[in-house]
Amino acid sequence: MKIYDISVLVCDGMPTWPGDPPLKMSLASSIARGDVANVTHLDMGAHTGTHLDAPFHFEADGTGIEQLSLETLIGPCRVFDLTDVTGNITAAALEKCDWRGVKRALFKTRNSRHWAKDEHEFDREFTALAADSAAHLIEHGVELVGIDYLSVEAFGSKKHPVHEILLGMGVVLVESLNLSEVPAGDYELIALPVKLKGADGAPARVVLRTLT
Repeated sequence: MKIYDISVLVCDGMPTWPGDPPLKMSLASSIARGDVANVTHLDMGAHTGTHLDAPFHFEADGTGIEQLSLETLIGPCRVFDLTDVTGNITAAALEKCDWRGVKRALFKTRNSRHWAKDEHEFDREFTALAADSAAHLIEHGVELVGIDYLSVEAFGSKKHPVHEILLGMGVVLVESLNLSEVPAGDYELIALPVKLKGADGAPARVVLRTLT
């Protein structure tokens, strides 16, 4: 059995969504300064690094991150290799995939090259999901969707149909995955967000385990 850590490293200079709170890390107390222990102070948005979106992210009365079902966050998943897709992922691209038995879908795209190269500059042209692909996922009964950059939605979208369609149907979104070392195939997914009361999202440590 092999375990893949598909979470990105949270560190100074990492890419964050334009307009979101930047990551700030410092030692509130430090042994080097004579304190008893080191205590790290974190200042960041809930969508920093690898994270999950809850319905409250785009629904005024939606459920918060702490209410997501653990049965959805842990279980079999399929990694789809879409690295040959240029532009956004459309329903036409998804029609070429094998959806038999799939409830959790992770999309490996050209985005993962950014994590492999440890690039810190935000890519405004990253591969995202097109609106028709969101409808396609709903039709196939997918309950969790993950992608290898900061959002399932294209940058600069005036509306947010992908989030609204998927979150509106209770689909869990996992964003900023590093799938650069993960071959396409079936795995066990474990995606556990920090249990923040009422939050619209939360950072998570996400791993895949091979099935054999």
